[in-house]
Amino acid sequence: MDTPARSRATADAARPAAGDPPIQPMEARLADTLPVGAGWQYEPKWDGFRAIAVRRGGPVSLTSKSGKPLDRYFPDIVATLEAVAECEFVLDGELVIPVGDHLSFGALQARLHPAASRVARLVREAPAQFIMFDCLSSRGNRLDGAPLRRRRAALVALFADLDRPDLLLSPATTDAGIAQRWLDDSGGALDGVIAKPLAEPYRAGERAMVKVKQLRTADCVVGGYRETENREVASLLLGLYDEAGRLDHVGFTSAFAAEDRRQLSAVVEQHRGGPGFTGDRPGGPSRWNAGKEKPWIPLHPELVAEVIYDQITDGRFRHGTRFLRWRPDKNPAQCDRSQLVRELRPSELADVIAPSPARLR
Repeated sequence: MDTPARSRATADAARPAAGDPPIQPMEARLADTLPVGAGWQYEPKWDGFRAIAVRRGGPVSLTSKSGKPLDRYFPDIVATLEAVAECEFVLDGELVIPVGDHLSFGALQARLHPAASRVARLVREAPAQFIMFDCLSSRGNRLDGAPLRRRRAALVALFADLDRPDLLLSPATTDAGIAQRWLDDSGGALDGVIAKPLAEPYRAGERAMVKVKQLRTADCVVGGYRETENREVASLLLGLYDEAGRLDHVGFTSAFAAEDRRQLSAVVEQHRGGPGFTGDRPGGPSRWNAGKEKPWIPLHPELVAEVIYDQITDGRFRHGTRFLRWRPDKNPAQCDRSQLVRELRPSELADVIAPSPARLR
């Protein structure tokens, strides 16, 4: 239980007063299962850019999770928020860009461009949306020290006055069964679920929430590998076939124990000498590797590995994957991008999770 001093300190950390540093978003700790019992609210986890929107009677400011300004990159959302009647608010949410029937993280990254003309063109081609899920201040009332149930009520009331397709209210439920069905029934189209304690204030910068991420699997061709200084396998380079039958490099898996690395060396040795990747190849020199291309060893496209991944960006695994098992029963030619699952846009996801109106707020 918090002491009054701790509650005041938490509130002060999120105070939306002039001259304060950017507000640090409340964060979540990763868990394997959702917490259950009374006192929890569950929400979809969105795959976008976390942002805090602040308005104190004048212009709107958008800041990222790291405190950097986002205004120039998302002028469409700034203009939308400045057009609403409410002139004082602090909102926590997620910036997303729907492209086709899914959310595109690549489109978000493309917005981070120094040329205003380029950003303006991207805004016209793919407008952003702001999904709101917390309210720290509204209509002159500071709410960061208030419990979540009161903040949610204020957010719902504020959203009721908004009629704009690019401002969305994130679904929420207090029923753990519904939240679990979101994970079970979405087929991987949902990035995960966030659980928040209803009685707690907004704990800026603290891991006061719980997140359960949706993990997906994919069967990939091992098109090559990189070695450690001891000439053991450092990472397996993963590939998927494109529509033209070319093997594209899409990511890697590298979390192997020392004993497993020795066994892997014996496995990959039998397949050396092949063409490796015939489409997109592992990256060359970049700012991440001091301008030096990292060498890799090509293999015949015969090994198939099933890996666990979390998110996809432009047809590639955004992060390193986790090796699950070998698939000797799988034809390598069947390993293509059709098996990858992308997060649906909010309007499509609403149909997938099919919330119960009585338990959703």
